[in-house]
Amino acid sequence: MNIKEAKQEIIHTVQAYLAKDALGMYRIPVEKQRPILLMGPPGIGKTQIMEQIARECGINLVSYTITHHTRQSAIGLPFIEKHEFGGREYSVTEYTMSEIVASVYRQIECSGKQEGILFLDEINCVSETLSPVMLQFLQYKTFGTHRLPEGFVVVTAGNPPQYNKSVRDFDIVTLDRVKRIDVEENFGVWKEYAYEAGVHGSILSYLEIKKEHFFRITAEIGKRRFVTARGWEDLSRALTVYEDLGIQVDREFVQGYVQDEEIAADFALYLELYRKYRDVYRVPDILEGNAGACGAQVRGAGFDEKLGLLSLLVDALGTECAAFQRDLAVQKELHGALKAVVDVENPMELLEKIRWERGERLRREREAGFLSREDEAVQREALSILDALPAECAGIVAGQRRDASAAELPESGVFAREAGLQETGAIREWFAAREAQRQARITETDRHMTNVFTFLEGAFGEGQEMVMFITELSRNSHVLGFVQEVGNEAYYRYNRLLLLDERQRELEQEILALG
Repeated sequence: MNIKEAKQEIIHTVQAYLAKDALGMYRIPVEKQRPILLMGPPGIGKTQIMEQIARECGINLVSYTITHHTRQSAIGLPFIEKHEFGGREYSVTEYTMSEIVASVYRQIECSGKQEGILFLDEINCVSETLSPVMLQFLQYKTFGTHRLPEGFVVVTAGNPPQYNKSVRDFDIVTLDRVKRIDVEENFGVWKEYAYEAGVHGSILSYLEIKKEHFFRITAEIGKRRFVTARGWEDLSRALTVYEDLGIQVDREFVQGYVQDEEIAADFALYLELYRKYRDVYRVPDILEGNAGACGAQVRGAGFDEKLGLLSLLVDALGTECAAFQRDLAVQKELHGALKAVVDVENPMELLEKIRWERGERLRREREAGFLSREDEAVQREALSILDALPAECAGIVAGQRRDASAAELPESGVFAREAGLQETGAIREWFAAREAQRQARITETDRHMTNVFTFLEGAFGEGQEMVMFITELSRNSHVLGFVQEVGNEAYYRYNRLLLLDERQRELEQEILALG
């Protein structure tokens, strides 16, 4: 199965293992909860989906790469303890708590949640001395004399032997005690994730042309060449930052992430073409409806050039729609904080308390690993805005007071209540202004999307290029989020045409089959 299917299967397994009966007992006894063994090639996202699964299930996650551990760190250090048996005292070897089990208990204490996942990566690459310990753990969920707390599901991951020379095969006895899931690389599934993660448009359009370069591992005498999904994503992040800093990249830079000389050189060449397309077709002008002669120029271009432009347009709209989702999330955070401080006597004093509480919430959730990168960014931005809010509201109130004569201002306790009402009014005014700015950006994004469809219709009509564009646009989760929340008539119109075309092809195939 692909990594998306594996993620869903693990979620279902976790839900089943953590399901309880009316008496509060696990419906599948802990000793019958088989550890999950996730087997697949390196760099396809096995570790990453575990973070997503834990967040979506609302449980803890403790991760270890088991090859970094020794026998002592896994089972604990020995010490001598005195015990009496049959009336005689004996010296008995005991063990301190395993570092891994101790980490699980620390995570429970930090998060306040009793259930979670213990994820052990590279499980089939452990050393010879650690191998018996891991086999015991897979069978009995114990490290030395210490058992994993109930409510923690064990998920392990490993690479098939063709990818790693240090792999140790599990025997049938061990395999009969785990739930094995085999995962294969899949570009289509990764592309859905890539749009959400903001992978650089040049990488997506390049791999759309040369899907065979998405994943490759070649072993040669004295040399290994490999390309993985992890490598492409890491290249994307570095490439984006380098571009923002104005630093040029070359083939050697690409090869640091795409460790296949042929593919690295090929992508580096394509990247130059992609930048050329960006300069020639002036995407900002297309968004603003000022495409000029670009439509006629791209109409006669080659397939790679057309695909490059389509990717640039999808990337631009996806970036704006991602900003819309970030704005919406921040605005909801602010609304949640501010609705508690309106119409109170000392709104700014209460606001400071709420701001501190939310800062503490961010700290706890971050330490417990409950936040995605995007969730953390939203909370940090909201806190930063709340920090600046008192000064902004003071400016609004000061302006209001300048407009009134001193004789109209109340005194003593009446003034305190009036001041509170003024601060509440300032908060409302500030929030309304911020919302108006957000709505203006929404209108702009909606207009840009419509302008892109108008440009493409003028350049290609309802040809295959338009079908490719609407297909790629629909794969972008940020765009779909915008359309579902706000709507866009041009998107709806062309999406209906795409669905009708697909249905027509299906009917034609059914007719041919009947004939």
